[in-house]
Formats: sequence, C-alpha cells, structure tokens
Amino acid sequence: MLRLASATPPTWAAAAIAHMDEVLLDHAHCEKKAASTAINLIFRYPEYPQLVTPLSALAREELEHFERVVELMRSRSLEFKRQRPSPYAGRLLEIVRKEEPQRMVDLLICCALIEARSCERMKLLSETLDVGDLQTLYADLLASEARHHTTYIDLARQTGVVDEVALEHRVREIANHEAAVIADASELPRLHT
Repeated sequence: MLRLASATPPTWAAAAIAHMDEVLLDHAHCEKKAASTAINLIFRYPEYPQLVTPLSALAREELEHFERVVELMRSRSLEFKRQRPSPYAGRLLEIVRKEEPQRMVDLLICCALIEARSCERMKLLSETLDVGDLQTLYADLLASEARHHTTYIDLARQTGVVDEVALEHRVREIANHEAAVIADASELPRLHT
C-alpha cells in the first residue's frame, strides 16, 4: 500500500509523454540520486546496523535501474547529462526534523514517499504509453518502487526510535506535506512535477 495523501491526475502522464526525453533524463538522475541516498544513509547512521544490508541491496538495485534508463536513453540517441532538477525533493525534505534520531526517521519516511510517488507515476506511464521499450521499462519497475517504499517504512520501524502509533502519525504528517509539495510543483517536465 502506497502511503500517498494525494493522487496524481491522469493528465500528468500525457504531459510527461509529450516531453519524454526530458522525463527520461530526469528519471536517470532520480535513480542515481536514490542509490546515492541509500549509501549516504549507511554512512550517516552506522549505529543502526539493521540499515546496512537492506540499504546496500536497495542502492545496487537503484544503480541497475539507472543503467537500464541510460541504456534506453542511448537507444533513443540521448545521452546522460546535467539537467536542472525538480525542486520536489528539496521541498519535501524541508519537513525533516533537525534533531537525531528523529531526523533519521523523517529521512527514511521521505525516501519512502519519494519511492511511492515514483511508483504511482510509473504506473500511470505504463498504462498510458504505447507498447514498446518505454512501456516495458515502466511496467517492469513498478514492483521495485513499491518494494523500496515498503523497505524504507520497515527500516524506520526497525530502528526502534518510534513506536508504531508515532510512526504512523509521522508518516501521515509527511505524506500530507508531500501532497502539498506535489500540488505546488514546478512546470518542469520531470518525474516528480
């Protein structure tokens, strides 16, 4: 179950498809950033050994997704390059508390919601795109994105920093914040706008 507080309008997919080259480049950057974030969490929180193996596996899978998107881009005569990022993640992270260990819990929840939004948007693309390489890519990635969402929520739970009631309350708070961020998203053709 994705814990999003809002749904993307179906019209988003048509707008994304109209700018698919830019969305693909953004998708590649998102996969690269997701791998980097998982590794950074391992470095940042060595006192939580329960994070190490799941985040390491997640980072490897995100890098595989990155490579797959780059390969598909190249098949379309596109190259991976710099791109102005969407402000989505930065704005989402504004809700993260400063003090530890609450900061860690919030970061894990934010990562979960980013994965959930990615899953939702990839599902829309897989249902809207014509059959072909792009449609296959997005259909194939759905299960991974949903699993990553669940992994981050489970890791927040396994740290033992908050009880189940407090965790669910914080997930709802951050999900409501994420819904506000996505509602006020930029007009850039990106996966999270």
